[in-house]
Amino acid sequence: MPMYRHLAALCLPVGLFAGADALAQQASPEVVLPIENVRYDYAQVLAVRPVQQTLRTTSMEQVCDPREPAISAALSRVMNAVRNKPAAAGEAPTCRIEPVVREYRRTIAYDVDYMYRGSKFRTRMDRDPGYRLRIRVSITPHPME
Repeated sequence: MPMYRHLAALCLPVGLFAGADALAQQASPEVVLPIENVRYDYAQVLAVRPVQQTLRTTSMEQVCDPREPAISAALSRVMNAVRNKPAAAGEAPTCRIEPVVREYRRTIAYDVDYMYRGSKFRTRMDRDPGYRLRIRVSITPHPME
């Protein structure tokens, strides 16, 4: 019985080494990612165009149609006030509630054309960058295939 214990103790490490060797042969080669070279520089801004969004709102408002042109109605009121004479009952404007549509435009972004080292680029930004644009320059070698 003691002899079998020693035999089992010797076979166990040999089996582990054989399994590890077979596993190492099946593993894929290591993937090496190159370290990215990054620096910051400035580019010349060529053009900035605002990107507009149009919003439409509808509200119910009172709209009145005077029976006579506005100038003559105002003149008539002045003349009646000078004479202390009340305005005629037929001069009252007719009013009704109607939907009125209004449009509002707002800037939501900026399309920026810029030049860096002789090449032209375009990007969309949330603000106007001014005359120059800070850019991130990254150089990475192309992997061999």
